[in-house]
Amino acid sequence: MHKEPNPDDPAHLNYGYSPVRAVRFYIPLVIQAVSQSFTYPLVATVVSHGKGGVADFGAFAQGQAVFFLINALGSGLITTGMVYGRTRMGFARFMRLTLLLMAVIATVQLCLSLPPLDGIVFDRLLALPPDIRMIARDSLLFCIPAAILFLIRNPYQALLYNARASGVASAATLGRIGITLALSTLFVRLGIVGHIAGIVAFTVPIIGECVASYLLARPYIRALPRGDRHAGTVREQLLFCIPLSFGGVLLALSGFMVAAFISRAADPVRMLPIHYVAMGIVNPVCFAAIRMQAVVLSFPPVHRRDSRTFRFACFAGLALAGVLLLGQIPAVARAYFGVVQNLPPADIPLAKKVMLTACLLPVLQALRGHAEGLAAWRKRPNAILAGQSIYLGSLVCTLFFSLSLGLPGYLMGVLAIAIAVTFTLLTIRMGLAWSAFEDRTPEITPRRIEDGRL
Repeated sequence: MHKEPNPDDPAHLNYGYSPVRAVRFYIPLVIQAVSQSFTYPLVATVVSHGKGGVADFGAFAQGQAVFFLINALGSGLITTGMVYGRTRMGFARFMRLTLLLMAVIATVQLCLSLPPLDGIVFDRLLALPPDIRMIARDSLLFCIPAAILFLIRNPYQALLYNARASGVASAATLGRIGITLALSTLFVRLGIVGHIAGIVAFTVPIIGECVASYLLARPYIRALPRGDRHAGTVREQLLFCIPLSFGGVLLALSGFMVAAFISRAADPVRMLPIHYVAMGIVNPVCFAAIRMQAVVLSFPPVHRRDSRTFRFACFAGLALAGVLLLGQIPAVARAYFGVVQNLPPADIPLAKKVMLTACLLPVLQALRGHAEGLAAWRKRPNAILAGQSIYLGSLVCTLFFSLSLGLPGYLMGVLAIAIAVTFTLLTIRMGLAWSAFEDRTPEITPRRIEDGRL
């Protein structure tokens, strides 16, 4: 007689693994990540067609960099929900944690948008000219509703990932992308352009995504077991989330630092838009690669030498790297960089160089996502934090030497990111190796492995 797997058995989490099932789970994540990140270039078309052109877009992007830096305080929520939100009690406590971080993030964002802190951020730190400083500040202030909506969505997305319903989770995001595309196209055709119109096109679709995520997650919420094995108190979940979120802050700060260094390089008014427009393609692909973390959490290893998801990460990274190579096709480059993003013809070859240089990034990011997934599954968030700390340090050092050597601003960012990701991956792997050594040597560091995590 066939015996159904026990949901409380950790081995059940790897039940039925195969490359085909992993691909079916991962492809919706890729579609969601790429589509979600492409909302930014869509909104950028609304801003860049405004009165100030790409200069306004550069200021808008600076404000968005601060926005994502602040909201990175909640970047560990999805992983926390996947680890702890497996029961009704755990999910309820995870919701309370989400509301707590929501209040903190909204308050910080509001304070940095108002005097005197806005002057410190946009004048002293970012050194923005007075004529575009207000655009950056507005893009931070008026995106507070977007920050709240994104956080409301997270618990339902984490629940759907736990249920391996990644396709269902992607449906809500794809709906938001469709609305963003429609609004952006409509605004440009009607001449409703500029940074305020861009903020509206960015925020309104998130409402639909939140509602859809809740409706799609309701059956899975009702199906959650009542047990408290994976619950964790709010305090325990917060302590697990803090290192992940702080690491996310460091990663978001990296974008902030890249912009600050490019602003101090030669011809920053020209170099910043080239960097942001090119990375508008690179970032979605890299974001899709790093979603390998969710694959590991949904298909965890059954023993320490289980390398199936590692091989999967290698192949996925190579496939995503091929996407960036499409940017070397002249017709594609002219259509996107010239027509869609309104870059001057002389700057299109420079944007192509950025994308070509970035082709290694998806492979590195996929391997990094795999390592982060293993660290989260083994409840070693400090290994992730250490890696992300190294990321920021190596990024700043590379940017400093690049600036000193006179490297062109449009190449500074992508080269620094590639070096930083490499050091991050190595650091997390070293942390995992050390944790394995500790677990095999309890007399050095006693530690009990719980919940079947290796």
